[in-house]
Amino acid sequence: MAEEADTVQTTGNGADNGPQIALISQYVKDMSFENPNAPAVYQWQDQPQIDVQFNIGADKVGEEVVEVSLKIEVKATAPQGTAFAVELVYAAIFGMRNVPEDQMQPFMLAEAPRLIFPFARRVLADAIRDGGFPPLLLDPIDFGGLYIQQAEAMAQTAGEPVGHA
Repeated sequence: MAEEADTVQTTGNGADNGPQIALISQYVKDMSFENPNAPAVYQWQDQPQIDVQFNIGADKVGEEVVEVSLKIEVKATAPQGTAFAVELVYAAIFGMRNVPEDQMQPFMLAEAPRLIFPFARRVLADAIRDGGFPPLLLDPIDFGGLYIQQAEAMAQTAGEPVGHA
């Protein structure tokens, strides 16, 4: 079995030329928690409506380094007003070497967010709990499916005629 592990394709100088991606670091880049109606909010009987929005960003920060950020905004409102509002930007730095150009965007907008989402979810739940509310556990998000939907929608938009008669 050890012989199989030694069959890695290398170039003449011994460097591996296959695609490599590594998570270097992940962190809270920005976070805000607002509890504008405390302490009255803790007396409200109505169940708040929860609105969750998210956005994915990717920035090249070096020759083979990219930062992927997941922005999650949660607002809980009741008839009496806003119970709480949270904004979290959770980011990660990935090292990427020998990754084909056509695979960069799917990784940055689908796979990378999938990898960091559980950590962002925990930070968000802890912040809401620390604000005096039951922790909000977001359902898993199918970032791959969303990426495919968005790519198909952009392809359809690009392929349609500009003017309709």
